[in-house]
Amino acid sequence: MSLCQSLGSSAETAGGGCCQELMALGHRSGWILVEGDVESRQPSHVVHLRMFRDLRTGELVDTPVPLLLNGRIDALVKIPNDAVSVPLALAGASHGQQPLLRARSVGAFERLWRMLYRIIGAYTVLSDDERLRAGLTLRRAVFDLQGTYRAATECRLQYPPLAYADWIVSFDVPSDEDKRRISAHIARLAARPRFHILLYSRGGEEQGVRATLASLQGQLYRDFDCVVLDDIGRDAAVVPRPAEGDWVLRLRAGDTLPAHALYWFACAVVDRPDVAIVYADDDALDTSGQRYAPRFKPDWSLTHLRSTNYVGDAVAVRGDALKAVGGLGAEDCRRGLYDKLLQVIDHEDRPVVHVPAVLLHRGPRGLADSAMLEAADWETAALRRHLSRHGVAAQVMPTLPGCRRVRHRLPDFPPLVSIIVPTRDAENLLRRCIDSVLGKTTYPRFEILVVDNQSAHPRALAYLREAAAHPAIRVLPFDRPFNYSAINNFAARAARGEVLCLLNNDTEVISQDWLDEMVGHLLQTRVGVVGAKLYYPDGRVQHGGVAVGAGGAADHLHSLMPRDDPGYCNRAAVAGDLSAVTAACMVTWRDLYLELGGLDARWFKVALNDVDYCLRVRAAGWKVIWTPHAELYHLESVSRGRPRTWRERWRAKLEVLILRRRWPQAMRVDPFYSPNLNYRQPDFTPGRSLRVRKPWL
Repeated sequence: MSLCQSLGSSAETAGGGCCQELMALGHRSGWILVEGDVESRQPSHVVHLRMFRDLRTGELVDTPVPLLLNGRIDALVKIPNDAVSVPLALAGASHGQQPLLRARSVGAFERLWRMLYRIIGAYTVLSDDERLRAGLTLRRAVFDLQGTYRAATECRLQYPPLAYADWIVSFDVPSDEDKRRISAHIARLAARPRFHILLYSRGGEEQGVRATLASLQGQLYRDFDCVVLDDIGRDAAVVPRPAEGDWVLRLRAGDTLPAHALYWFACAVVDRPDVAIVYADDDALDTSGQRYAPRFKPDWSLTHLRSTNYVGDAVAVRGDALKAVGGLGAEDCRRGLYDKLLQVIDHEDRPVVHVPAVLLHRGPRGLADSAMLEAADWETAALRRHLSRHGVAAQVMPTLPGCRRVRHRLPDFPPLVSIIVPTRDAENLLRRCIDSVLGKTTYPRFEILVVDNQSAHPRALAYLREAAAHPAIRVLPFDRPFNYSAINNFAARAARGEVLCLLNNDTEVISQDWLDEMVGHLLQTRVGVVGAKLYYPDGRVQHGGVAVGAGGAADHLHSLMPRDDPGYCNRAAVAGDLSAVTAACMVTWRDLYLELGGLDARWFKVALNDVDYCLRVRAAGWKVIWTPHAELYHLESVSRGRPRTWRERWRAKLEVLILRRRWPQAMRVDPFYSPNLNYRQPDFTPGRSLRVRKPWL
């Protein structure tokens, strides 16, 4: 009896092993399901499997299948006509590098639900115009299920990132018709804010000055003036003082503005007359004038600004707000507006607006290392003054160039933290988790609530009895079917701490001050949730925050990056506001948790409960903060496992649909990702669809 026959309707191979009866598996239905795990970091998101040989030509047939971001294969493959099976293998891989692959036949019902599952998944991820281009319509699904399934699969194959040059051509080159509409809109503006542009030159940058002035001459919006300031070190009297209601931009020689830049700034000011600061996205110019290195920025985050000057020079500040904090001096013109931004924020109770459009092209900088260090020291000093003005007790620690860690000091009597750890059996995972918390955590006041969800294994029961004897641990029995939300809600009501820490049993502490870091952020003004940075055991990033709307509903940022990779614009290395974080390690105020009803135990029993909770926290006026300085390992889904059965898969899909229906606006654009970035997966590559509302359209 062959291996395939001994397994009934399934077959496995690792490195071209036995699978000679693969063809027989699908004869009943004509379709085969292929599953497996492949090394996640592949050159593309498509892999080719070798399963068949063409009888007519004798050649091997390489079948392309989509590779998910987590490195898994899950594909329905139709048996080709006039083909015979060969050992199932990954094309191009040597014998020793072959992954474990599984193949089995699928009946008509399973094929139907798997096809519908993929179609619905693609439909929820794509924008309306992408659905039309892909041919994903409900009508087609009814009359051409296989064709619609192929279209949905093709959408998953189109993951290779869009080049920035292609994004520029598609979305960032105003046509003649656009310019005509802009001019017409300018004539209709309800107000005409005036911009004062301060152009700073270090000396010897005449070519850069000419390039900047030429871009100003090409502006469609003409209500501005410009003063060129040399590398002077003279007093602040040289800096013009804007009139009431005017706005100030500071540029450096070589920076250029696209023709619609001042117009778009003016539209933002007119739309929001109460704002004090408006900032936009930017990119860089190389020596040949080509654009590169776009910085698609998140919306306003004071925590992010404290960590790094992510706003940069693409910023306009209200003149009267600057006047109220002493105006601009020569040092501000030389160094940039970071110090003044912090002063304005401290003085003004007005909003900050982000324009998600590339409105500044940074000229070649060519700064010496000493100058960069001097600029970083100047920003650090400005930040320390800002924290002092707010009465924030913190240590400012430089990290990467231009980045800082604000390490908040805890009060003498910090709040008690109740660490909630749900578990079922999995004694080895739970023991490692608890031992790491007890052995590595420097935070002085915490209790651990181990919630036992019907453990039955003798070793697990013995360990729970052992743990219950520890003075810092309570074991709470939860004798009901698994419901992650209900388990945590049950423990939250029994908790004694002011702060709750939701912690998975498959986590392990890395940084000893992880809880100090998280609670320190939680103690800041109107912070409701703080999340941590989690790693797979091999050191790659598992969780770097959550982008909402990306990947269909929500997805992890910075996934699978090396531990020390700073990420896009250093975002994997600095703290900042996000829309959501994972409950695998999350702290929140107990009173707030109970007030909001905790995790939704009705609709989100297993997944997305943390995303829904974070969105409710933000809707209530609180912040969600993610910090990379609280680090833990996380064996994602080890104790619960991935959804395998069709019921589990449909439950997961239902949770996605409910989240999207409950939070439609959040699903459209995540304010802390960017509408200009890829929403099929949050990989910080340029997006393939237009999500930005252009004011002239």
